[in-house]
Amino acid sequence: MKRLSLVGLFVISSVGMVIGQTEKPIHEIHAAMIYNFMKYVQWPDDGSGGDFVVGVYGEDNVFNTLKSYYDGKPKGSKKYAIRKLNDVSEAASCAVVYIGKNKGKDFENIKNAVAGKAVLTITDSFNLGKKGSCINLKVIDEKLRFEINQASINGASLKVASQLASMAIMI
Repeated sequence: MKRLSLVGLFVISSVGMVIGQTEKPIHEIHAAMIYNFMKYVQWPDDGSGGDFVVGVYGEDNVFNTLKSYYDGKPKGSKKYAIRKLNDVSEAASCAVVYIGKNKGKDFENIKNAVAGKAVLTITDSFNLGKKGSCINLKVIDEKLRFEINQASINGASLKVASQLASMAIMI
């Protein structure tokens, strides 16, 4: 388990690589980051035995990659269930919602739909970290980085491991 955690940290820390110098398509990098973020975030115990639902709004390539790699795999006592979201109202039934760059304009509606719920929002759009996304992916000096909005994390009753926070741009 410790080895797996170290591998996850390596994947996240290596994301600071220069865009274009990797052989992996960006949607695969985003999918790996989303998966690793989930390993370093703690959700409150909801007492349900249901699936751990990860919703993807927009970005079909990210959805397809997450679905093929992680759907049905165990997450503690639950299993990952990767779902494509077609409407913002579906976000409230998820533990994680990834909002692709092409759907960033709908962020406020999704934020309102998940308000007060333990939902980790992950975005890939300019300035959405400052507007309330829990985690926002961004390119800085041609390097892929991520921001963590601690107020949004707290508002969703989530906890971020210090290892993840130490690699983030905290806002």
